[in-house]
Amino acid sequence: MNVYEEFQWREMIYDASEGLEETLSSQSITGYNGFDPTAASLHVGHLLPIMGLVRLQQHGHTPIALVGGGTGMIGDPSGKTEERQLLSKEQIEYNVEGIKAQLSRFLDFESKTNPAMLINNADWLVPARLVDFLRDVGKHFTVNYMLAKESVKRRFEEGEGISFTEFSYILLQAYDFLVLYDRYGCTLQNGGSDQWGNILAGIEVIRKMRGVRTYGMVFPLLTTTSGIKFGKTEAGSVWLDPKLTSPYRFYQFWLNTDDRDVVKYLKFFTMLDQREIAELEISVSVAPEKRVAQRRLAKEVTRMVHGESNLRKAIQASQVLFGGEIADLSATDILDIFAEVPSSNMPRASFEGDGVPLVDLVVACGFAPSKGRARRLIEEGGIYVNNRRVSDIQATIGLSALIDGQYLVLRKGAREYHLVRAL
Repeated sequence: MNVYEEFQWREMIYDASEGLEETLSSQSITGYNGFDPTAASLHVGHLLPIMGLVRLQQHGHTPIALVGGGTGMIGDPSGKTEERQLLSKEQIEYNVEGIKAQLSRFLDFESKTNPAMLINNADWLVPARLVDFLRDVGKHFTVNYMLAKESVKRRFEEGEGISFTEFSYILLQAYDFLVLYDRYGCTLQNGGSDQWGNILAGIEVIRKMRGVRTYGMVFPLLTTTSGIKFGKTEAGSVWLDPKLTSPYRFYQFWLNTDDRDVVKYLKFFTMLDQREIAELEISVSVAPEKRVAQRRLAKEVTRMVHGESNLRKAIQASQVLFGGEIADLSATDILDIFAEVPSSNMPRASFEGDGVPLVDLVVACGFAPSKGRARRLIEEGGIYVNNRRVSDIQATIGLSALIDGQYLVLRKGAREYHLVRAL
């Protein structure tokens, strides 16, 4: 199948320009997607447009990832009811570098036939002269046309109006498309469905100024079946940067996907083919409790974003709560895994020398009301230290047992955990 047909079966097309299907099936083109540097990291909500570029390249087209170092100074009003806080130039430059590094994990910039390009629109927007810009681009847009755009109408209906700064964003994005057409022959712009108006503006300005037909395609804005905005959790956004969202928590996010969403996400966010996804869809119907589809989804996306090594660590960390090995985990991993279990602090000095009697630890963490009951629990094999059973009632726990010299994980029975911090 050609790339348009693949987009269709993966249900990634929310809307597309007339003639795009024929163009993508008959020739190789250059297409782009913009990413404004509003933060130093992209989040999982950006994965759909990223995968759009990946699939374009996979089918022989040339993808451009446009980082908005210029438009990021303005702020896109799309989907917003209030003005964005303007970022400093230094913060934008920092964010741009972070996003560039992340995009390089997905696209092949060394391909012999259709290498991807990573471009910053600050290269032409920052040095642009205002009067020249207004004469060359602004004259092609009426205020009525701009007011009719959804992003602007929404600001008037639900917000407190819109500044001239953000009102001008549509012109800047249209100019981006024009420059990319002139410099690289780019004839396709992708984006979320909230970008449709901005994309059409770019198509129109190229038609008027160059007499050329270009195209747009937008992806659906995602919400979960339960109505929550995709990528949002109680802890906040799920980021691609492992320092902001650890590989373990990233893996858990996908592992916790609702049965009603998992097939859709497999189509959107993995490279699995129709046969593989069809088999996983059957597993959701036949044995949903095994969560085979969710595990495959979590593995594929975590591997793609964080690499094989971090995937293995994430899987290992996920097994810890079911009695898996703890020894190789870091303090950061331990905090991630046991963030919601009961915890207590103990002086680090307590673990020095001969260490702390295990009986005392069992009582201190609340697993037993008395030392006598603690001894019986230990003798019966019901107490685990760092997920390893200890049945010696005379056992003591020293500094060597502390994970990264900081944490001790106690377990009673199959699933009752307590985290001890050595301070």
